[in-house]
Amino acid sequence: MSFYNFEDANPEEEDIHYMKLALEEAKKALAEDEIPIGAIVVSKNRIIGRGYNLTERFNDVTAHAEMQAFTSAAQTIGGKYLKDCTLYVTIEPCVMCAGASYWTQIGRIVYGAREEKRGFISKNANLLHPKTVLKGGVLAEECGALMKGFFAEKR
Repeated sequence: MSFYNFEDANPEEEDIHYMKLALEEAKKALAEDEIPIGAIVVSKNRIIGRGYNLTERFNDVTAHAEMQAFTSAAQTIGGKYLKDCTLYVTIEPCVMCAGASYWTQIGRIVYGAREEKRGFISKNANLLHPKTVLKGGVLAEECGALMKGFFAEKR
């Protein structure tokens, strides 16, 4: 677990700090030839869950970064609800992950780059829990560049 003191930081700096850590998770996925998406769950300035895409390794379409981070966070706190937590994820969640976030009742989701084809916003923005706050575009260029580079290599 990691603790960061933000007494002198503004909320934007805090979001950038944690998104950089989510990018480190995405780079782990990239190193394993997985789609490079990373996620972390933060509670009270403490990382309680981490994850990156593991769909190829596990041969499991549900092994997305967000799902891994939710499971890790729930195990850390000993409960399934993440009301006072923030999910930082490098790419806008898909419908499945947005739906899972609804069930966790997560307090906030911060994502990096939009996912125009498979992101939940283009499908139905009402998938999140009514109390979940959504913020996008944090380090969007860096987050998007990992994905673009990965798929350019595949083509």
